[in-house]
Amino acid sequence: MTPKYIFVTGGVTSSLGKGIIAASLAKLLQARGYSVTIQKLDPYINVDPGTLNPYEHGECFVTEDGAETDLDLGHYERFLNIPTSQANNVTTGRIYQYVINQEREGAYLGKTVQVIPHITDEIKRRIKLLGETGEFEIIITEIGGTVGDIESLPYIEAVRQLLWEMKEEDALVIHLTLLPYLSSTKELKTKPTQHSVKMLLESGVQPDILVCRTEHMITKEVRKKIALFCNVDSNAVIEALDVPTIYDVPLMMLKEKLDKTVLAKMKLSAKNEPDMDSWKSFLTRHKNPKHEIRIGLIGKYVELPDAYKSIIEAFIHAGAENESRVRVQYIHSELLAEDNIDKKLADLDGILVAPGFGDRGIEGKITAIKYARENNVPFFGICLGMQMAVIEFARNVIGWKDAHSTEMNSKTKHAVIDMMPDQKKITAKGGTMRLGSYTCEIAKDSKAYKAYEKSKVSERHRHRYEFNSHYQKEFEDNGMLITGVNPETRLAEIVELKNHPYFIGVQFHPEYKSTVLNPHPLFIRFIKAAVTYSQR
Repeated sequence: MTPKYIFVTGGVTSSLGKGIIAASLAKLLQARGYSVTIQKLDPYINVDPGTLNPYEHGECFVTEDGAETDLDLGHYERFLNIPTSQANNVTTGRIYQYVINQEREGAYLGKTVQVIPHITDEIKRRIKLLGETGEFEIIITEIGGTVGDIESLPYIEAVRQLLWEMKEEDALVIHLTLLPYLSSTKELKTKPTQHSVKMLLESGVQPDILVCRTEHMITKEVRKKIALFCNVDSNAVIEALDVPTIYDVPLMMLKEKLDKTVLAKMKLSAKNEPDMDSWKSFLTRHKNPKHEIRIGLIGKYVELPDAYKSIIEAFIHAGAENESRVRVQYIHSELLAEDNIDKKLADLDGILVAPGFGDRGIEGKITAIKYARENNVPFFGICLGMQMAVIEFARNVIGWKDAHSTEMNSKTKHAVIDMMPDQKKITAKGGTMRLGSYTCEIAKDSKAYKAYEKSKVSERHRHRYEFNSHYQKEFEDNGMLITGVNPETRLAEIVELKNHPYFIGVQFHPEYKSTVLNPHPLFIRFIKAAVTYSQR
């Protein structure tokens, strides 16, 4: 079967939610029995988000095969419950890098290399890669940015060419736009949508479906007006009202019959009514919690919550599983010190120390971990958070006051966290860390084993530094156990405190694998421990 292609574009303003609309449609089509995947085409010239500051781009999401990608891929996985890969995220930087490398190798036989056809041909090749695997019947492609952006023009042109090359029923375009509400006149204004569609038309692309973000319901008259001026069917004007959570959007799109409209235009059968019972069950638990807990997220990018997007969503998944509302309190680690720690953390039911790089805010993280350890507050450390837990323990329990990571102090006499030997010769920063999925063997008498209920798991990584195994005996003799290791390298993956209700640090990123239908077991146990702590 030839795969069908759906392109999702956006207009008027960024951050309207193209990724959520794409993921919601994919979820509905999946629930109807179709194999679906989503890819993101990003217009920036960085090869990937791996070297971008979280303040610039939010979280860098890592796939099973070690690709550093846009955070939208996290939404795709959380909604579809299937892993993404390197092929699901393409940037302008990667496109140009490939074309330039080809030119240097003489692949174009001396021809002048141009945006059209060479760049657009490479974009089209990348779009079709997932279709060539034979795994998917429908491929949804989200085009980053907004229509009219200079950097997005090659992508829109590539889409235009594909629409011309394919049969009418094999490809369609969904355009997400904004219907602003003017309180002074008490009406929705359609002009921004009209202008956005006009700009898309100027690029040679006619949208088949319009999804309109709005704060108020769209009347029949407004739908007809939009349909008339934008040259689409009235039933192809889809209302996307603001909703309490992103997880409401699939059900809203089901009500608006977005999936049925897509299937009809692509001449596909509905197969079956979508089974959304488990999704609805999740939403019921999420919206009707029996408990409420406060979790402190200790990090240094807390001004931009998107920097910790997967962690926040994992809290939502695990909270629903425990029938608990998780109130996340963002705490900047630079503002924590011994003289204010009690005041800052006293009301918390759990403490999570987040991932990160560099030495800014490190001492605040260590102080927070000491507080959690000494006061038996449930603690969860992820990546750098786990490394800081090791340093805190070395300093305040073992007694090595200068203990540190060589990332922050290359001259420490007790380098309890050190760079992996194979990383020391690397000078390039992008895509060179320990990335992607690695196996972890778990000790059977551990808290981690109780969470996973199995002794071998696979988790995703993104780091250069590791627990220094030379010190393992001293740590375990003093009560910090290495309960998870990589079977090939014997590197530490999980540390736990022996005499603590719940204290776990992990070198990997469990948040990347948490989905609506499969909340991550470590987050489930952490939230459960926090609920128990709140009831003390």
